[in-house]
Amino acid sequence: MATSYVGRVSSFDEILKSPKIDYHELSKMCFSGVPDSAGIRSLCWKILLGYLPPVTAEWPDILAKKRMLYTEFLQEMIIQPGSKKYSTNRTDVTMEDHPLNPNPDSQWSQYFKDNEVLLQIDKDTRRLQPDIGFFQQATEFPCKELVDVNTSLETLRKRVEHTMLQSVAVAKSRSGITNMSGGKKPKKMEFGHDTLEEGQEAHWEVLERILFIYAKLNPGQSYVQGMNEIIGPLYYVFASAKDPASTEHAEADTFFCFTNLMSKMRDNFIKTLDDSPTGINAKMQQLMQMVKKCAPKLWLRFQQQDLKPQFFGFRWLTLWLTQEFPLPDVIRLWDSLLSDEGNPEFLLCVCCAMILSQKDTLIEGDFATNIKLLQNYPAIDVHQLLKKAIEVREHCS
Repeated sequence: MATSYVGRVSSFDEILKSPKIDYHELSKMCFSGVPDSAGIRSLCWKILLGYLPPVTAEWPDILAKKRMLYTEFLQEMIIQPGSKKYSTNRTDVTMEDHPLNPNPDSQWSQYFKDNEVLLQIDKDTRRLQPDIGFFQQATEFPCKELVDVNTSLETLRKRVEHTMLQSVAVAKSRSGITNMSGGKKPKKMEFGHDTLEEGQEAHWEVLERILFIYAKLNPGQSYVQGMNEIIGPLYYVFASAKDPASTEHAEADTFFCFTNLMSKMRDNFIKTLDDSPTGINAKMQQLMQMVKKCAPKLWLRFQQQDLKPQFFGFRWLTLWLTQEFPLPDVIRLWDSLLSDEGNPEFLLCVCCAMILSQKDTLIEGDFATNIKLLQNYPAIDVHQLLKKAIEVREHCS
């Protein structure tokens, strides 16, 4: 086994050091699983997601430009809006930039809209993957741009704290009298067993910043709940790569890889496209047709119980199984999903394999039992699941 693992690492090293990456060959290798050697998976995913081109000599220049572009996004969308020019304590404000300006295009109007999005992002990222604790720990590479201007800047976390303190500072008594209550902003924030000191950032704060910038740059889509689950595995792989050259820039690299990934799955997050040929409803119907082809008796049982894929498949397909398995298993699944070049879509094959793996139990179970099983999928050997998914693809292709 050790020799096999060393051989796989050697094969990946060889192809990744080539002057020009053979994308098709790399995809086949990644489909079978990327070894957990320092930096290999991080590099492979960046190539699979189109962040890095096949010509390796172009990588340093592209990475430098992309990371500089991300720094510009930080400057334009976080640092400047948090600077003193937006302070409510100004004495020279005009109606044009006053917080009470009714103009929907005013800076303050946009600021308040951004806060609504930010509060949802903050809520979702704080509770991301609580079982492993990684995202609640402090990152070794807090955002330099924010640290450099910390004296005049409110980070997104502080902006959320300030917004929440403001919202609870005004309350009405039972008799209808409005009371103003003061509050002290905490110097430390508690997250489980970890305490963040001033100047530190938790990994979830990095994700919060990425998602906020993404929402600002994509106003038609903005942020949709569930994107936090999608970005989690990407950032985890990049930030824990044990390669300083990669982990130091995990934030910027994650942003662009997440953007590229969302371009593939964005239809799942746009409600108006649910009934389109590429929408989530069409995918769920395709999933059930695969079940019908592979296991007609099981499909008929679903029909008899009126057990619709919306009850379980919606989450599976939209969140790329991030809620169904532990993070290490999700990462292994994503090796195959990100390198998928076949037809039908391999994610559908995996979902079908999940159903088929529980066929006997589902056929015997009643509606309530089956819903509970599918919404709380039992532990399974992910390698056996992938093997069955390959069989499903061969049967349905």
